[in-house]
Amino acid sequence: MPKIVVQVMPKQELLDPQGKAVAGALSRLGKSHFNDVRVGKRFEITTDREISGEIMEEVAHIADELLANGVIEDVISIDVLPEDAEGTEVDELEGAEA
Repeated sequence: MPKIVVQVMPKQELLDPQGKAVAGALSRLGKSHFNDVRVGKRFEITTDREISGEIMEEVAHIADELLANGVIEDVISIDVLPEDAEGTEVDELEGAEA
């Protein structure tokens, strides 16, 4: 079944306390070359329908109305994962470290 990924981030002009906390932790771990971190949200939505313009418009509406708080967040991207994609991008990065 197709999977649609929606990414939401805090608005660029707003303070990101979670990102600041992560950046501070990285600095304390001696990783001060990472100086700006922003923390967002990733939603994976699976559908039993074929991906069409209508479905993508519906997901965009859901993202704007339900997944993102329009006052403080922006929907950054809405993408369709290939149906044969098993893992997430994070899984692929972890495999690269091993």
